[in-house]
Amino acid sequence: HWMMSEDKDGIRILLANRTLLETAFPHWEHLVGFVQGEMKALDFKRQHVPHAASAYTRQGHNALAQRYSFDDAHSIIGGITKSFASYWESECASMKEALVAMDKSHTGRVPLSKFYSSGLDSDWRFGESETYLRELGALDETNSWVGKQVIITNYIQAASNCIVSAPHYLVCCVNDCESLLDEIEEAVGAPVAEPSELLAVVGNLSSQATLSDDPPRDLKGSLTNQLEQIAAAHGGRVPLHGRLFAQWLHYAFPRECPFPHKAGTANVLTPTEFGSGYIAKEEEMKEHAAAVNTSNFSAVAPGEEQQQWMSQWTAEEELIADYTGSGLRAPWETSGRLAWYGGAALLVATLLGAVGSGRKAGAGSALLPMHGKAHFV
Repeated sequence: HWMMSEDKDGIRILLANRTLLETAFPHWEHLVGFVQGEMKALDFKRQHVPHAASAYTRQGHNALAQRYSFDDAHSIIGGITKSFASYWESECASMKEALVAMDKSHTGRVPLSKFYSSGLDSDWRFGESETYLRELGALDETNSWVGKQVIITNYIQAASNCIVSAPHYLVCCVNDCESLLDEIEEAVGAPVAEPSELLAVVGNLSSQATLSDDPPRDLKGSLTNQLEQIAAAHGGRVPLHGRLFAQWLHYAFPRECPFPHKAGTANVLTPTEFGSGYIAKEEEMKEHAAAVNTSNFSAVAPGEEQQQWMSQWTAEEELIADYTGSGLRAPWETSGRLAWYGGAALLVATLLGAVGSGRKAGAGSALLPMHGKAHFV
């Protein structure tokens, strides 16, 4: 019930058919073993550490009894809910390893055709519909050369891969980017940093997704330019807790950091919440799988590779922290002297506009750009 949440029909069917439960429910034998391990752990505490076991069982209960009280069951369930995420992380790692193996260009993306081809041939996990992937923010449709691609990190973090979907919380895969950001925060020691400082810190971080993985991407070129542009938009320094830096981290560590979509463009919907269309039809999967793109980035003209690689980049910023005390300023905020001159120029322009406002404008008069447009509030 806990893992299947509100899927009452599915729960009823599985409970009525033990054979179906053991074959259709992913890793059922391992899950049973995990629960039995929690029960044995409680037994060990009751028998070998009586003073510690008192916190887990009711008063006066016989530690050698083979039956479990309600308090015992409550304790076991509490242990399962607290440790289940770390237990299930091995499944997340296995899924990521399968996706990384299909990422031949090292962009943190898998062509949708390969994604569905794997789902048809061997891996039952890769079967979400194209519409559902788009809704989850796991589909990149901006690369005209490669076509539609599944973003590995966004897919791993998607609600469809959360093993538990309770009404008030989800149990999902670990976000590998959090540890990288923790290291950056510790090294910088401030909410903002200059591009040169960040490049030095990030250049020393390890992003090994697997033991056979390549070293971190070279930060020169497009990544350096983008980081400098982020800083220019904030008065020379980069805010660490904003959408643009998160986007930069995604391209620096494409297999660890998810792509940060603009607010409102992706939704955290479980399969049950999305509806029956969350699973792709076999015909749809076969149609995509038949169009597997065998090209690679080495065939792209020089200079075009970088443009195609970062095709999903957008310049919209969204700060998720208060930076009022950090001295962060926008590029149009200049020194007091320049601001004074700007104000004086604006005052002169306003006065001249007032003097000339009584003149009749001819057909070719230069008016404000918004003249003649309707504005609705």
